[in-house]
Amino acid sequence: MNTRTFLKTLLFCCLVSSAFSQKPVVTEGIIVHLEKFPTKYVEPRNVDIWLPRGYDSPQRYDVLYVHDGQVMFDPGLGSLSKEEWGLDEMMSKLMAQKKIKNSIVVAIWNSGEGRRADYTPQKPTESLPQPLLEGLYNQYGAKPGDPFYNRKVRSDAYLKFIVSELKPYIDSHYATYHSPKHTHIMGSSMGGLISLYAICEYPEIFGSAACLSTHWPVLFSMEKNPFPNAIFEYLKKKLPDSKSHRIYFDYGDKTLDALYPPLQKRADVLMKKAGYTSANWKTRFFPGEEHSERAWKKRLDVPLLFMLSR
Repeated sequence: MNTRTFLKTLLFCCLVSSAFSQKPVVTEGIIVHLEKFPTKYVEPRNVDIWLPRGYDSPQRYDVLYVHDGQVMFDPGLGSLSKEEWGLDEMMSKLMAQKKIKNSIVVAIWNSGEGRRADYTPQKPTESLPQPLLEGLYNQYGAKPGDPFYNRKVRSDAYLKFIVSELKPYIDSHYATYHSPKHTHIMGSSMGGLISLYAICEYPEIFGSAACLSTHWPVLFSMEKNPFPNAIFEYLKKKLPDSKSHRIYFDYGDKTLDALYPPLQKRADVLMKKAGYTSANWKTRFFPGEEHSERAWKKRLDVPLLFMLSR
């Protein structure tokens, strides 16, 4: 990876949410914007609730939780590339075509500098030998912009925020189905990694997860990188029951995605050993695609159809 590509990727992966407080503008449906949702587990952060056109409380809706919420709907929020997923347009299109179930979206903004600490799977991280772990914190937490600057991994607290504070609020204020079959979670890059960790840690909450361009390395290089092995060892023991869960992966092979093909193959071996088949698991390779909102927007229909098909 050349220096320019690395710096562009670093900028993307360090999206800063604190500078943006305005409500997203959507072209389909409506947004309920919750400023700095209160939580005792992590820093408060904005949450956007997307309701489809014709939202009607007498009927019930599936719920899709997504990470990096400020890049889901509006190119003017949070993304240095000024790009977004267009999630409102794609959800509306697929619902109008009767291809997916009626659903709402809960878009959780990232916390800026704390994003990597929120999204790195905590139990695999803490399984590393303590001297190695402390060395990683010292190496990657010394200055602003470092992955763990001023913060150690705290994804268990982040998931507690979602499961014990945010989800009860959503289920009490909106007409939702509450069961895992109707509760989904999705993200890209580190957001893909935390989505996988969420379904492993809370299989009784989430029935499906979509992990786009899953950032298995956690860091920006594979050199002397212990994270992938720790994550795969965790997955050997913690992948949820294949009979009742669905998991989607995808990846490209340009920019940061160039790191992923061999790592995704290792993950696929574990999925097969855990009993997953084409009925409840999909891994898609998109040759020539890069690590960007533009790329994820192009293929967004694929994970949505996998998780939410009628």
